[in-house]
Amino acid sequence: MRFGFFGFLIGFAIFPQDGQAQSAVQTADGAVLRGLDKVSGDIQDFPLRAGSSFDLGALNVALSECRYPVDNPMGDAFAYITISEDPLQPPVFMGWMVASSPALNPLDHRRYDVWVLRCAMSEASTE
Repeated sequence: MRFGFFGFLIGFAIFPQDGQAQSAVQTADGAVLRGLDKVSGDIQDFPLRAGSSFDLGALNVALSECRYPVDNPMGDAFAYITISEDPLQPPVFMGWMVASSPALNPLDHRRYDVWVLRCAMSEASTE
């Protein structure tokens, strides 16, 4: 009897139940990223379209995709970013960054910080 009850509890913990709330997201045309040079203190904002990139010193920052909650377009953006220092080496960062929690999955670089400010949408998609 004891093992049956514990097995039941483990089953609930391992297999998520149908009907769990998930907020719907929309994909934006681009994003606004902010870059910080920790040595000079320079801060720059970079509006990017999905699929484009910019250079921040020795880093190349490429935006693949930016998503935001449908019910709150100006809310919590999350963007998939690839940051490379040398094109012949693996990226120094590749993954999702969340605008409201930049420390959740940060770029770990000795000189530069990069984080997401918001998704950027075309005027037609906001009407």
